[in-house]
Amino acid sequence: MRTQNGFSLIELLIVVAIILIIAAIAIPNLLRARIAANESSAVASMRTINTAQMSYQTAYPTIGFSGALSSLGPPAATGCPTPTSTNACILDYALAQAFSGGASGYKSGYQFAVNAAPVAGSPINVTFVSGAAPSDWGMSGVRRFCSIEDNVVRYDPNSGQSMTPENSSATCTSATYAVLQ
Repeated sequence: MRTQNGFSLIELLIVVAIILIIAAIAIPNLLRARIAANESSAVASMRTINTAQMSYQTAYPTIGFSGALSSLGPPAATGCPTPTSTNACILDYALAQAFSGGASGYKSGYQFAVNAAPVAGSPINVTFVSGAAPSDWGMSGVRRFCSIEDNVVRYDPNSGQSMTPENSSATCTSATYAVLQ
């Protein structure tokens, strides 16, 4: 009688099938966890942008709110020599200028943008809207976020597959967006 060393083909196929079943269960949960983490990071970044806007308005009252993320951050990743109205050094470089170098930036799977508007006949920006949208809908996030000068973060529960950050104060405060609790 011969002794067998190793596994039979059937045993190996059963082990592979079990591994595939476990992977099929775990991968969607992993994706949902990543989306939740990205959305949480986006909300925290929105609150940071709101605080930065208030600080910017206080520091530069002749300008008001900033109209671009780049003016809230440093000019380079290496730091900020002297804060100015074009580089106030209030936000971190990753949020203020990463990938875009201007009006919008990407962080943790979300794209961020800021828009400010003056009151009629004045050069001072008295309102702003900041928005965040997933950079890859369904993979990095499924909700858009926005906020205006009242510092309340709102989300769009029915954003479809929109990957454009909100840039309108009127839309951000409309019934489309719900207040984030």
